[in-house]
Amino acid sequence: MLSIRRRLSTLSHLVKPLALAFLGCVILALGLGYVMTHLYRTITLPPIFYYLTLQFVDQLWRGVLFLLLGVGTLSTGIWTLSDKVVIPIAGQSQTEEVLLDYRRADRPPRLAVLSGGPGMLVLASLGRSVDAMTCITPVQDPVAYYYRASSMFQFEKVVFVVPTPQPIQVTFVLDNGERVRPNDRITHNEQYANRSVVDVQLDTSGGDVLMVTRQTLDAIASADAIILGPGSLFESIIPNLLIPEIRQALSNSRAKKIYICSIMTEPGMTSGYTVGDHVRQIVRYGGFAPDYVLVNAQRVDAEVQRIYAAAHQMPVYLAPEEYEETIVQGSDRGAGSDVVVEGAVVVETDLATAVVQMTASLEDPTKSRTVRVLRHDPDKVAAAIQMLLRRGR
Repeated sequence: MLSIRRRLSTLSHLVKPLALAFLGCVILALGLGYVMTHLYRTITLPPIFYYLTLQFVDQLWRGVLFLLLGVGTLSTGIWTLSDKVVIPIAGQSQTEEVLLDYRRADRPPRLAVLSGGPGMLVLASLGRSVDAMTCITPVQDPVAYYYRASSMFQFEKVVFVVPTPQPIQVTFVLDNGERVRPNDRITHNEQYANRSVVDVQLDTSGGDVLMVTRQTLDAIASADAIILGPGSLFESIIPNLLIPEIRQALSNSRAKKIYICSIMTEPGMTSGYTVGDHVRQIVRYGGFAPDYVLVNAQRVDAEVQRIYAAAHQMPVYLAPEEYEETIVQGSDRGAGSDVVVEGAVVVETDLATAVVQMTASLEDPTKSRTVRVLRHDPDKVAAAIQMLLRRGR
């Protein structure tokens, strides 16, 4: 219904002329009716007119049929016309010339983002090409951090909102039964290296009803696309999906839902996870499968993989046994094929770039050295998202 209203809104400059045209058609129809009545009474018409005017049908039903045909034809004409747009020339008065532009007057998309700080900063460059982008912070984080982190960017169309008036504590249950919290930083603790999260819970022991900010619900309801990630699956994305009102708003939204999958697994959180495992967690906690899942297809060279392996991290890969079907797409990348996993279309493309940073030496932890690591590339991620937004137009 929202897309129909959006398309018909392109006729906003045509309401008056369309109303006059409709009135003119009614007057013409009345005139034609009087002329045909006069002809029937004064001359003998060819037999074909008997069938064209449905004389074999009762007069009342004949009128109903012509009314329905007229409404259907008029509706089709208006719907076809809505694919065009009338734009008044800037600076001209309403009585002067207007420009008729036979093209779709699409506005830039509105985006809602559910991610953590680093992921939101990766997506910040999209602010140049959107109508609005609302970044919904993780429920456990204060918004002040995001405003400080984003101060380096000057994108007026990017705003940060908190999902709830006050931060809410999040608890992770590990596969060994232990309960930990994000502040425990288990991804940096060797004893949790091979652990993974089996449950995520919000601390609502006080019994208070979870209040959700109006900005969050409005952003989801008005979004053309909802982006999950990039960022930690369990720290940055899942917690907000545990809030009933947000989960319902996401379910009601007809926006494209795009999940940007992690490049590497997180020790203590997603150890051993494949792409399908990530998607299953979104389905489990969010109640929906993303329309698209963006997966980094860049090959990880042996040296970089060795660095990550030492930190108990492995590339998040697409397991062949998880394929449900393969679909062929024609896109900006040319003809290619995507696969469906857990009901989501998985798009493999280059999303990462190698950056150099200081880290401990593998041979001697007391010494440091420069190494190359992979990070989501803002320009590559933005290009991939824009490509998906153009699909299905």
